[in-house]
Amino acid sequence: MVEPLRVRGSVVIPDAELAWRFSRSSGPGGQGVNTTDSRVELSFDLGASEALPPAMKARALERLAGRLVDGVITVTASEYRSQLRNREAAKVRLAALLDKAAAPPPKSRRPTKPSRGAVERRITAKKHRAELKRLRRPGDT
Repeated sequence: MVEPLRVRGSVVIPDAELAWRFSRSSGPGGQGVNTTDSRVELSFDLGASEALPPAMKARALERLAGRLVDGVITVTASEYRSQLRNREAAKVRLAALLDKAAAPPPKSRRPTKPSRGAVERRITAKKHRAELKRLRRPGDT
């Protein structure tokens, strides 16, 4: 039984919305390298999906705009010799990509300034370093 893809929390993409394609992989594989389709392409139609909440979907579409082809995102995996491990790697990669893309924007930074004591300590340290360097100079003894 194939389990659905969990993106974050309760957001789950059903397996019916994922499209798999297999092809021959380059790289190591021994005798079976030219006969097994171990390279995996996992495609997900982000534009037509009903699995993601509207806000998450909008953020993901905006952030992944450069990687989408007609609203479809594709992830490939070919680093393992077995198709099963490449399928797992592609699922993990897609979940991480969607999680990062659909994450809420970070809190804006509140500008702060250093305290008066911190400024004074920095100036004192600078004066101390300058004095040490001045004492190292020849002729000023």
